[in-house]
Amino acid sequence: MRRFVFPIALLFVLAMGSGCAMIGRNKDFRPIEEKTLAQVTPGKTTAADVMTLFGPPSQIVKLTNGNAYMYDRSLSKATGLWLVLVSFVNYDTQHDRIVFFINNQDLVTHYGSSFKSDTASYGMPF
Repeated sequence: MRRFVFPIALLFVLAMGSGCAMIGRNKDFRPIEEKTLAQVTPGKTTAADVMTLFGPPSQIVKLTNGNAYMYDRSLSKATGLWLVLVSFVNYDTQHDRIVFFINNQDLVTHYGSSFKSDTASYGMPF
């Protein structure tokens, strides 16, 4: 019986120490270039110009005095370590978003933007 204790203990330690690591990245939609936004002039740029510059919007919201064209991009980075009994995972998702407000004459009245996808990072949660 004693001669089986060491091999069993060794197998137990090896099983507890085995696992895998993972690094992943995911992009949704095509990238939004911040420098392209400089080509948009409220009161002069049309809805067609916006679609030429940025492509079709992710979402169109109907408003009482026009539409809102929403463009969204997300970047996710994940890091994980899976052991037999415990897992450590970090998943960070950041977004780039632009919203153009377009009146009934199809002109951009104003827009808002947020560019945060570059701040997504890999890292362990401890």
